[in-house]
Amino acid sequence: MEQYSVPAAKKNKKFIYGLVREGARAKEYETAIMWLSDCGLVHKVSRVKSAGIPLKAYEDLKAFKLFVVDVGLLGCMAGLHEHTLLDGNKLFLEFKGALTEQYICQQLKTIDDLGIYYYTNDRGSCEVDFIIDTGEQIVPVEVKSEINLKSKSLKSYREKFSPDFSVRSSMKDFKKDERLINLPLYAIEQITDVIANI
Repeated sequence: MEQYSVPAAKKNKKFIYGLVREGARAKEYETAIMWLSDCGLVHKVSRVKSAGIPLKAYEDLKAFKLFVVDVGLLGCMAGLHEHTLLDGNKLFLEFKGALTEQYICQQLKTIDDLGIYYYTNDRGSCEVDFIIDTGEQIVPVEVKSEINLKSKSLKSYREKFSPDFSVRSSMKDFKKDERLINLPLYAIEQITDVIANI
């Protein structure tokens, strides 16, 4: 869940204490967030501002996203009816991205020894949904809920850090174009195997 408020489809996806309660500060909620994370009820994904190994060395502990443990819980918390999911309601377009990002996070969290972060530049004009650290490689992962695959942020990240390759997970079939791999949403849990076999 982003911002710990629903709907989770707001533009600013970083957790903001002031949205929990006006005037709230980190010291009032950090123990609760740590408890929720330690109990496995939420996934805390920290921001990184650079891309080196180990990625944890570049972690910004003050900026993070919170995801619930399951996409079904997020949908329930948001009051999302199953008919909206099945019909592809046009009002559902923004929140679809939040659900897809939630799904990718929970799939990545099942992979052992995988560091999971997200990236934004200092101005906040560029955000890559996930940056993963396999221990040997840093791989940016862009998440798309539809088949529109344009991503200025991923392009900007690639120009700045020149990763060996990038992953985009979407509704499209598997495809490899030079240093960009399109991995279908349903296959995201195979990301480390795909990376190892390139």
